[in-house]
Amino acid sequence: MPAKVQWIQDELDQLKQSGLYNRIRTISSPQGAWLTVDGVHVLNFCSNNYLGLANDPRIVQAAQAAVARYGVGPGAVRSIAGTMDLHLELERRMAAFKHVDAAITFQSGFAANLATIPALVGKEDAIYSDELNHASIIDGSRLSGAQIIRYAHANPADLDRVIQENQGRFRRALIVTDGVFSMDGDIAPLDRIYEVASRHDILLMVDDAHGEGVMGAGGRGIVDHFQLHGKVDVEIGTLSKAFGVVGGVAAGSPVIVEWLRQRGRPFLFSSAVTVPDVAATLAALDILEESTELVDRLWENSRYFKAEMKRLGFDTGSSVTPITPIMLGEAPLAQQFSRELFDEGVFAMPIGYPTVPKGKARIRVMISAAHSRSDLDKGLEAFAKVGRKLAVTS
Repeated sequence: MPAKVQWIQDELDQLKQSGLYNRIRTISSPQGAWLTVDGVHVLNFCSNNYLGLANDPRIVQAAQAAVARYGVGPGAVRSIAGTMDLHLELERRMAAFKHVDAAITFQSGFAANLATIPALVGKEDAIYSDELNHASIIDGSRLSGAQIIRYAHANPADLDRVIQENQGRFRRALIVTDGVFSMDGDIAPLDRIYEVASRHDILLMVDDAHGEGVMGAGGRGIVDHFQLHGKVDVEIGTLSKAFGVVGGVAAGSPVIVEWLRQRGRPFLFSSAVTVPDVAATLAALDILEESTELVDRLWENSRYFKAEMKRLGFDTGSSVTPITPIMLGEAPLAQQFSRELFDEGVFAMPIGYPTVPKGKARIRVMISAAHSRSDLDKGLEAFAKVGRKLAVTS
């Protein structure tokens, strides 16, 4: 091996020795409650497909019809020749769904954060960021050049403290928080964070990737959950979880949305969201606006699974959402637990450092509306068996 890349191989070897190497499995079936993974038919406890829409026939049909009419790709960035009437329709519909005045779409939720944060703050500014914010918020903040000042997780009092300590040091500032924290399943106290932002007259941004389609009335998100319409300056969302496709969105203040059309770099320099993704999202909005059935079923499944896991003696952390972390501690144990589950017909991947801190490795179970009660019972049976075998539970 060439000496110039030997260090990479050494690092990879170290990851394997420490139990932190990420072995990526291969799926050869549509998303759903069950998957074919590495050639094996297994119960799916991994996907972010909260509402089971990724393979819903209505979504598939909408995407196929749009491809037949428009083709597959937009062929350009939005600011040159890539803005289709479908994009504008989706932005209108998404704004109406979220009860905001305007929305703009991006290629992913990650891209939406990379577009929005650097457009709002720069080198003379500050970002007050929850210490457990998602990697896309961290990367967007770094790209902005602003000084990143972290506050204690989900702690409005600490946010207020760090703002007061830095009063007058910066041209302007931005408070950024996840709405639902994807690893622990807890939520930001957005109502109290808004009070701090309002008191100091600072822009407030929330990343609602795991809240859209899950929290709020009919899945309208974390802002709806707290009834803060018109008070949060910008909401970032993703279409790749509850909506079942790929894409991102920023919604909120019309002046911010218009500014993102002018200065959001992923909007200006990367091709627009594809035709089937846009059409599929429009169909997903139709489904969510017609009925709360899928959202209701998601929460019913979540409550049942969590209660039974706790009865079995598992630690499900601080989650108050369908995200269900099974706390195991060390990464090697989490990896072994995942392998044993797979042997029992359950696909539930381990999560360790650097995604979560060292010593807080876990199996993260993602509950879906697509799961039947018998699916959940099968999963519970497998967890109970493996938990006893590995002495995690008695």
